[in-house]
Amino acid sequence: MTLSTVWKGAKIAFLIIGTTIGAGYASGRELWEFFGSYGPQSQKAVLVSMILFSLSCYVIMMVSHRLKAPHYRLVLEEIIGLRLAKAYDVLIFFYLLSTTVVMFAGSGATLVYWELSYWVGVVLIGIFVLFVFLRDVEGVMSLNSLLIPVLIAMLLLACGLFLGQNSMADIEMEEGQGNVLSSGIAFTALNILPLIAVLSAIGSKVNKEEIAVSCVGSGICLALISLLYNQSLLFVSQEVMLYDVPLFAILQNFPPEWMVGVSVVLWLAIYTTAVSNIFGLVSRFKDQVYMPQWAVAGGFILLVMPLTTFGFTKLIQFLYPLYGVLNLFILAMILLYPLKQLALYYDKQ
Repeated sequence: MTLSTVWKGAKIAFLIIGTTIGAGYASGRELWEFFGSYGPQSQKAVLVSMILFSLSCYVIMMVSHRLKAPHYRLVLEEIIGLRLAKAYDVLIFFYLLSTTVVMFAGSGATLVYWELSYWVGVVLIGIFVLFVFLRDVEGVMSLNSLLIPVLIAMLLLACGLFLGQNSMADIEMEEGQGNVLSSGIAFTALNILPLIAVLSAIGSKVNKEEIAVSCVGSGICLALISLLYNQSLLFVSQEVMLYDVPLFAILQNFPPEWMVGVSVVLWLAIYTTAVSNIFGLVSRFKDQVYMPQWAVAGGFILLVMPLTTFGFTKLIQFLYPLYGVLNLFILAMILLYPLKQLALYYDKQ
């Protein structure tokens, strides 16, 4: 395996992480709702979820690589069949579009926290997203290779410093009700749909070794961050419900400068997710719309901006649970796909 293979695989891993670590994850809200609220037992569920996550990414990219798929529609047809692919094609379109609205609204909400105009935040992220698409696909991956290490380092540093000041004996929390393992599977399902759109357009441009590096690398990195972040949230379980952003509960006794750093991290998380979502939309329609990639991206950005008037919190509360349930089926089909192919192989023998 060459150094260039490892580097390209790492760039794709950053793209996977950038697509996953959106405003919900970086703020700690997703991790708390899906894992931390169930108590200390949730750490095992985090590991199971991340293993399923890596396997799903590997299957998606291998299918895309074999089919030389230009976008996610062909990959969907291969995994779930033609009829269901049509339905999920529409679902993915609305998922990417609506969650991009959430990210743009989140950018506006972040600037409101600093007493700036909501619309300044919305327009600002729109301009920065469009700028990336002036450099085509390489621009998207270059962006993630620059910003994601910063985002990861910030989260790891914050959680590492916090955990260094506390011991396991300080956790005072009852075990949550419900099945944490099923909640962990739902977490994977929620995050897999945008990755189908993004990775389906990448698989045809990489080889098998690069796919393996990206899936293993992103899985290990996300598992490490999630375990440390979730462990930190367990320490502040009594205060989490007092904060819209659980990360602020972890940093409540940190110096004020950390709040500035956290705001930057949250905005970067919002930004990278918005870029990945627009990339998925552009990849889907580039064969039907004979326009430069940046122009198609600009069209989607203009479509998204007025929809942000619905508000950040309301959009998350309504859309995320809905998509989590709808995605369970496609997650199951992705994980069962290798077994299906194996059965077909033996039938031909």
